[in-house]
Amino acid sequence: MITLFFDKKEIRFLDTTLRDGEQTPGVSLTPEQKLEIATALSDIGVNVIEAGSAIASEGEREAIKLISEAGLPAECCTYSRARTGDIDLAVESGADSVHLVIPVSDLHIEKKMGKTRDEVFKMAMETTEYAKERELIVELSGEDASRADQDFLKGLFKAGVEHGADRLCFCDTVGLMTPERVKDYIPKLCFAPLSIHCHNDLGFALPNTVAALGAGASCAHVTVNGLGERAGNTSFEELVMSLEKLYDFRTGIQTEKLYKLSTLVSRLTRVPLATNKPIVGAMAFTHESGIHAHGLMKDSGTYEPMHPETVGRTRRIVLGKHSGSASVQAALTELGYKPNGKQLAEIVKRIKELGDSGIKVSDADVMAIADAVMLLECRPVLSMKQFTVVSGNTVIPTASVTMSVNGEEVTGASTGTGPVDAALKVLQQSVSVGGDITLEDYHVDAITGGTDAVVDVTVKLSRDGRVITSRGARTDIIEASVEAVLSGMNRLLRRENEDRSTDTD
Repeated sequence: MITLFFDKKEIRFLDTTLRDGEQTPGVSLTPEQKLEIATALSDIGVNVIEAGSAIASEGEREAIKLISEAGLPAECCTYSRARTGDIDLAVESGADSVHLVIPVSDLHIEKKMGKTRDEVFKMAMETTEYAKERELIVELSGEDASRADQDFLKGLFKAGVEHGADRLCFCDTVGLMTPERVKDYIPKLCFAPLSIHCHNDLGFALPNTVAALGAGASCAHVTVNGLGERAGNTSFEELVMSLEKLYDFRTGIQTEKLYKLSTLVSRLTRVPLATNKPIVGAMAFTHESGIHAHGLMKDSGTYEPMHPETVGRTRRIVLGKHSGSASVQAALTELGYKPNGKQLAEIVKRIKELGDSGIKVSDADVMAIADAVMLLECRPVLSMKQFTVVSGNTVIPTASVTMSVNGEEVTGASTGTGPVDAALKVLQQSVSVGGDITLEDYHVDAITGGTDAVVDVTVKLSRDGRVITSRGARTDIIEASVEAVLSGMNRLLRRENEDRSTDTD
């Protein structure tokens, strides 16, 4: 049993999304994108931003300079090796501090560096002094500390503090620590402010970080969405909410901005969030089970550990084969339908049948089922007369459509990055006379294999704050996309005041 003591007045956060996070394979951020993320990190309450590695490239130095000159409350830090040239570039880039990383395990010292402990020790002391002479804050970091001789590590850290290091950092470089070992190692190193830097190779980054903070460390190294090389680093949003909810510790982070920050980083890095990722994944506050939905409607605490609004999200009830009458009734009410008891039972039955067939049930599907069961007439606002798409390796993808919008014929054309993009853009332009509609999300699944596969396109559209999902299934991805968007647009453009109730039982 591990006892954790959160009796500190403050726990600090050093975010390394822009350095360790950018080492995620395939991720490369421009200086302007780094500044955008850094601004959001500072705004949410992060104390230190590791903006990159000044030695890496001219672009990295430009990014560090942009961030350091932005006037952000957060400290601007750069990664540095035990080399004076790295320190010089940190100064030139305008960084406030250096994350001075020193290999401390024999494996790294001998195999990677080709040096001895004494040689590495001397390098660490000389570089620390050099950085302090240039008025930089120094965080002296032990790389691969979890596999190091702990007496050697302690001696290096003590000498580093004597040579001017302001902070220390214990790095579990390949994620081999356990909370039990953390409890043993960390207290012996807390003679100066100590950070914990964990990797998630075995899924222990979060518990090891929590254990280190409980054992005396005062700062956590984190990345947004747990980005980082291999399996990533400690997830910022997961750590913050674990401390807030499980340990009742006020982190000082503006938690209601977590989801916005997460989606910003996901968009700019082009690393999608796992659907079941804690806190920020698509399914974190999404429910289908009838039992769960019924309980949530009585008290959200029955099946949620926190209110979604706490992290800037909203709850979503999706419908499918697991849905009960309570969740279907709630969805219908939100969509403006008022079925009687008999109609509700039939709508639930049809929704379950649709779910049993393996189909995602969209809002447009629910509305179509409700219209049919309640014998409501749905006059389409939009109807397609023709659409044409031209694409190839020597032409700009172009789409043209002729549509009827509220009985008026509208013709339009647009270009795009691809044929689907062009088709959806011209649809949005053509319906602007009926109201601006925004495509919020677009997702494609292949239902069958082979070149003649049926594709299932799901879209999320919004208008005036109202959001609806819709889908289309065809062998042609363009036709499926047009079908999905057209169906959703029709539902969004239906008259707000139309009566969607019936008098018959």
